[in-house]
Amino acid sequence: MKNKKADTLEAAVSQIPDGATLLVGGFGQPGVPEVLIDGVCDLKRRDLTIVTNNAGTGHSGIARLIEEGCVSKLICSFPWAKESFVFKQMFDMGKIALEIVPQGTLAERMRTAGAGLGGFLTPTGVGTDLAEGKETITVDGKEYVLEKPLAGDYALIKAYRTDPRGNLVYRKTARNFNPIMAMAAAHTIVEVAEDVAIDVLDPEVIVTPGVFVDTYYVTGWYEIGKERNPS
Repeated sequence: MKNKKADTLEAAVSQIPDGATLLVGGFGQPGVPEVLIDGVCDLKRRDLTIVTNNAGTGHSGIARLIEEGCVSKLICSFPWAKESFVFKQMFDMGKIALEIVPQGTLAERMRTAGAGLGGFLTPTGVGTDLAEGKETITVDGKEYVLEKPLAGDYALIKAYRTDPRGNLVYRKTARNFNPIMAMAAAHTIVEVAEDVAIDVLDPEVIVTPGVFVDTYYVTGWYEIGKERNPS
């Protein structure tokens, strides 16, 4: 059986190169893999494309990644929250590009990538700037936008528990974008609060099968949204 456990944070994320597309979990703060993000920041990666729900809050998580100049493009649904002042500053300075995708469309684009589908039809965005440059198709008299799959080179996600096979369970609202991102990336890296022995996890509660997980790193419990010094 392949050893998926990384003994250090650097070992977990060091394979991520400059210019990679990263799918980063989270819905607000719950489910954001803040420790993995800190690891990428410490490596000083550049020209990353980040796909996530929002532009981050404060100076931690996604916001830290943006503030330290790691990100050249952000693809998200909610970039303008009050707490997203880091993104606003970088965007106003022309240092980061933005693509806004409606939340349901964002989730479905990743799900179709993970399922191996060629895309999907949605009425969301028809007749708006969001549909500019995209193919539209009429079905039974109703117009739809063809949205193509959105895959990542890597996914950084957060789960509650894992076993050595990489089977994952999530805690409460952390089960948001994380499961579909695990499916949509070529390589999935997970931070977990704890790992358990094989056969401890009830198969009925496993959300993400280990086949979608390449690497995991055990962080223990930490306070979300707290600015940390990873060193």
